[in-house]
Amino acid sequence: MAVRLALVAALLCAVATAAAAQQANNVRATYHYYRPAQNNWDLGAPAVSAYCSTWDASKPLSWRSQYGWTAFCGPAGAHGQAACGRCLRVTNTATGAQITARVVDQCANGGLDLDWDTVFTKIDTDGQGYQKGHLTVNYQFVGC
Repeated sequence: MAVRLALVAALLCAVATAAAAQQANNVRATYHYYRPAQNNWDLGAPAVSAYCSTWDASKPLSWRSQYGWTAFCGPAGAHGQAACGRCLRVTNTATGAQITARVVDQCANGGLDLDWDTVFTKIDTDGQGYQKGHLTVNYQFVGC
């Protein structure tokens, strides 16, 4: 019985760790000019050339345009192809403003690179992110 209880406890810890790995707090979020509406929500070259275009460029327009875009290189969660097409709930820690964004690219800043038009400006409700050149955000992977 003790062995069985220990196995259940280990399994619950593993599940909790996996769930926690799908979110992060106080992450730096910069902005990028993907300009999806101006580029017909086209992830591919030459318009945007987003990393995820290899897998997601042929998705229907309704899918590509459902959420604003972000590049993802955060400290927690799937990276590379495994992150493509997934959604994040991004919260500006200064104002509490939230938005859901779709991962369409990868980055190298250790956080997020939010599309200026469809994500960054929507949660930079006090203009401080623009003034500093970045926001501090919390993010969580969510269903799209």
